[in-house]
Amino acid sequence: MLQFYRTYLPESHGGVEEAIRQICIASGAFGAQHRVLTLARTKRVAEIQRPEAQVIQAPLQWAPASCSMGYELFRLYREHAEWADVIHIHYPWPFADLVHLLSGVRKPVVLTYHSDIVRQRLLEHLYRPLRSLFFSRVDSIVATSPNYQASSPVLRELGEKCSVIPLGLSPDTYEPPKEEVRARMLEQYGTDFFLFVGVLRYYKGLDTLLEAAARCDLPVVIAGHGPEEARLKAQAQALGLTNVKFAGFVTDDEKQALFEQCSAIVFPSCVRSEAFGVTLLEGQLHSKPLISCDIGTGTTFVNLAGKTGLVVPPNDAAALAQAMQTLAEQPLKAEQMGRAGRERLERVFSGEQVGRAYFDIYQRLATQKQPVLG
Repeated sequence: MLQFYRTYLPESHGGVEEAIRQICIASGAFGAQHRVLTLARTKRVAEIQRPEAQVIQAPLQWAPASCSMGYELFRLYREHAEWADVIHIHYPWPFADLVHLLSGVRKPVVLTYHSDIVRQRLLEHLYRPLRSLFFSRVDSIVATSPNYQASSPVLRELGEKCSVIPLGLSPDTYEPPKEEVRARMLEQYGTDFFLFVGVLRYYKGLDTLLEAAARCDLPVVIAGHGPEEARLKAQAQALGLTNVKFAGFVTDDEKQALFEQCSAIVFPSCVRSEAFGVTLLEGQLHSKPLISCDIGTGTTFVNLAGKTGLVVPPNDAAALAQAMQTLAEQPLKAEQMGRAGRERLERVFSGEQVGRAYFDIYQRLATQKQPVLG
């Protein structure tokens, strides 16, 4: 299987990258073999062998409106498509549409639809004809939650071509942190804090989290880096927040230690660009209660209001602060929600279920079509 997306590990760390890693591992358990074709800040084509897949990195040359591009992909796509039985493209990435259509590749294609195009609305309008042509060449489209399938105007038009497979996690793909890392994280951040993990982007709602922290004065750790980092730190300083710590980029070891030591996960994403929230699954993996916002996407599919955590309106600092206060003042309730979240992870979002579902699609598409190169 050829996985195709604009970024991947170890160049970048984010929800889609982790989703691809988990799909490779989980479907690999059923016999699927994977390569990941991606872009990276490299001067020449590079290949990295990772446990889940061989990663082929093409040089990144342009990224207008966050749409990463590199001309080497046209050649590499044809080359590695010839190896693959099925191509798995991760959307949105308009350049992938162009690469596929111009390459002449006629292999079966499954597409995972991670998010609508939300911010670049004018460009999205211009892009629609290309997307329509591309989608007509895709054999199977997968939404990551029934919530997103129902609320996305694009997905609603796809009919039977679209199915739902949630993102998932295999617990054995997460190593416990080393003792020295655990001790260092404990010394730096303590315990019983509210944890956010993710790339610091505009749609993560972190300005609202800072306002909520000013209202409730509970400890908060923000782990990750990104384009909003400087602005958020300036906002925290302006608010005089001494209860918020910015951890910056954290390694896998450091991240696992923070998950162990926190009291709850706070995930205030406020725009539909946040389609699912792998961090929420990671919180459930560690039996932590969740706080998320109702934005009509998969975040509320993962976090069931009142059962696995609390759900608040987006951009509402008062409601977010109250939710944090509720979990802090009711530790028994928080613990029960954390346990329910872990049970939901095992029941709905297990790697085995996700791997089997994708492997079934791969197998069906590989046997339905006789692959050729045009």
